[in-house]
Amino acid sequence: MQTLLDEIRRHLPEGENARRLFHGRGHCFPGYADLVIDAYPPLVMVMLYREREAAWLEGLVELLLGLPQPPQAILLQERFRKNAPSRLLYGVLPEELDALEAGLRFRLRLGEAQNVGFFPDMAVGRQLVRERAAGKKVLNLFSYSCSFSVAALAGGAEQVVNLDMNRGALELGKLNHRLNELDTRRASFLALEFFRSRSKLRKLGPFDLVICDPPASQGNSFTAERHWPKLVRSLPGLVAPGGEILACHNAPTLGPAYLDGLFAVQLPGAELIGRLLPGDDFPEVDSDAGLSLHHYRVA
Repeated sequence: MQTLLDEIRRHLPEGENARRLFHGRGHCFPGYADLVIDAYPPLVMVMLYREREAAWLEGLVELLLGLPQPPQAILLQERFRKNAPSRLLYGVLPEELDALEAGLRFRLRLGEAQNVGFFPDMAVGRQLVRERAAGKKVLNLFSYSCSFSVAALAGGAEQVVNLDMNRGALELGKLNHRLNELDTRRASFLALEFFRSRSKLRKLGPFDLVICDPPASQGNSFTAERHWPKLVRSLPGLVAPGGEILACHNAPTLGPAYLDGLFAVQLPGAELIGRLLPGDDFPEVDSDAGLSLHHYRVA
């Protein structure tokens, strides 16, 4: 496990900040493509995408407890088991725990589901939104737990509309706003399906910044190849002239060029300002297969 230990030591969190300790899903570390480890001090979360022997897990726990600031608890998610609950490998699970990022707090749903409600690889997107949001009217599509909304309001956004089908996620989003002492009168939370709510959103718009962060795949509700074209075609009626779009693309089989091609055809007035990658904590053998964030400005 020396390779694993060396990589973790390169990514130790600063203070209480959340951080990806090990990103095996990018296929940069032979034998570890099934492993992801996140730090949410004082907890470490291990995510496995294939079954590992008990002895291997015991060795991993020993390795983590030998770190300069050992975790007080280690939680395992077995992603290869559908809807399997998380299980504790070490310590006592905190009753409440927040992910801390750039001075903002995001409540974690520990043990309730495989998705804890926070995505460390979106940090660059949240930073961009925080930097660009001042005085803007923002639409946050597929908002889930509303971390982009928190970032936008922390950056001085005038108003944020959050839309997601998942009512429970929106409730978590409201809590995230309260945790950061943000004025919830400047945020709205709509439990709606996007493609059936476009006329309502057009009445609420236009928006100076539209964030599109759909799931890579969500049953019949969203598949990249089928629904991204429909999503991009919907944007002209939502974005104000001179407005901006942040499109978060995570469909490994399609690649970032697919999304840029869609915008070129469906929204030719949109200029690509920049393309962001999650950063050094998320190494990828093929950067086109990982998450990419596309920042556009509309004429």
